[in-house]
Amino acid sequence: MSYYRPPRIAASEITPERFFLGRRTFLAAAAGSLALGTRAADAAALEAVSSSYKVDEALTPEEDVTSYNNFYEFGTGKADPAARSGGFKPTPWTVKVDGLVGKPREFGLQELLRFPLEERVYRMRCVEAWSMVIPWIGFPLASLLDKVEPLGSAKYVAFETVVRPEEMPGQSGLFQPLPWPYREGLRLDEARHPLTILAVGLYGKTLPNQNGAPIRLVVPWKYGFKGIKSIVRISLTETTPPCTWNLAAPNEYGFYANVNPAVDHPRWSQATENRIGEGGFFGSNRRDTLPFNGYADEVASLYTGMDLTVHF
Repeated sequence: MSYYRPPRIAASEITPERFFLGRRTFLAAAAGSLALGTRAADAAALEAVSSSYKVDEALTPEEDVTSYNNFYEFGTGKADPAARSGGFKPTPWTVKVDGLVGKPREFGLQELLRFPLEERVYRMRCVEAWSMVIPWIGFPLASLLDKVEPLGSAKYVAFETVVRPEEMPGQSGLFQPLPWPYREGLRLDEARHPLTILAVGLYGKTLPNQNGAPIRLVVPWKYGFKGIKSIVRISLTETTPPCTWNLAAPNEYGFYANVNPAVDHPRWSQATENRIGEGGFFGSNRRDTLPFNGYADEVASLYTGMDLTVHF
């Protein structure tokens, strides 16, 4: 197992009162920092959430996590999101949840922050063959879906990011690298899997603009482009939803996009990866890519009977 999930709650597993009260501190700090439009964080934030999911690997330095990103809404360079996202305003914010649900509604950011939050340390593998280990703060996507009561006809979950060319330089100008809004999708069973979360923070702080503030999707067994950022709409559908990279280059970016070392990208190998912060792409620090990014025990059963060399 690459992470642990206690099969039963022993006395030693019960969250100490100071940690529980610390969670309230995190929520207050997060709400305050969002209201002020800052990224101030309380030192108790890491104590505010449980660590039910983790990996036995070193965390990627926070500086790398927040400065090396793909977020084309701010530009196509890895440094662009951090350098060009200062004018983005993550508050006020709402997420509309609609489609094949019994109770469609909008959720304000403060309501989203009231979901039980926890810290989850996940591997993150980019389709470009680099990876990180990130301590996210968030809550299961399934918890949000339960609030809107998906109908029996719902088979997929579609996601849509915000369009604000006045605040997102990559969405303005003559050259547009992608059509906006950015769109992604999951099968409903993937969306409801316990590993799938909506993240509102990392490293004990509210989510930085360049990492998808104020709320983004994290699906750790899939390539990073599935982790849509700055979400404003979630829709349940009966048919496969359109996904930006899958539409742009279907021979390179599949709908499922499960991490698979046996299926190369048409322009590079997926057999190994570069862990950011541990050395160069062509140095001795490259490591083997793990099937499903190391989460095969938890998610492989979702794809029983599927040929993942075809349905990539």
